[in-house]
Amino acid sequence: MANAEAGTPPPAGAGRDDEGLRAQRTFTALMRAMAEPGMIEKLVIPPGVPAALPRGLAAVAVTLADFETPLWLDEQLASAPEVARYLRFATGAPIVEDPARAVFALVSRATAMPPFTWFSTGSDAYPDRSVTIVTEVQTWAAMQRFELTGPGIATARSFAAGPLPADFEKRMAENRSLFPRGVDLVITSGDEVMALPRSTCLREIS
Repeated sequence: MANAEAGTPPPAGAGRDDEGLRAQRTFTALMRAMAEPGMIEKLVIPPGVPAALPRGLAAVAVTLADFETPLWLDEQLASAPEVARYLRFATGAPIVEDPARAVFALVSRATAMPPFTWFSTGSDAYPDRSVTIVTEVQTWAAMQRFELTGPGIATARSFAAGPLPADFEKRMAENRSLFPRGVDLVITSGDEVMALPRSTCLREIS
């Protein structure tokens, strides 16, 4: 069994078929989450995740990142060397210190999420050259509730998550105003995930 504390790789005998199935199931869950903002999907957690790295963040990174997609880690994650070791081994992705260079940014707690202006929002010609921020919340049963509208939502959809930054609604409105540029947001909680693509409109409700 892998040593989760040290972030060691899975056992040499771990089946590639199992790894492929895990990746396929998580990729499918992420695509559904992006296509239907605010809907919660189930992740498949990879083995050997170090304790300092939220399991959902690990599942997303292992599934989406590769040697061509630089990763940025927030201060808490970057201060744990086993996190970078694990991610380099599991994804091959370079770890960058400049958030503007990141294709994926891992943020250990949503309340510690840096301003979106730290990151690339793409350009009108190349809106895909932007960042996906992946962050963790404690619960979906939070006091903060939001109504979502936009692509992938028939009329409106509500969701709750928390804790989130106090200015979350303002950030998301400013991000939406940049469309087709802007960041995409993936939120995990344990082994569950939901997404707020840049095309989603969000407003807080009581």
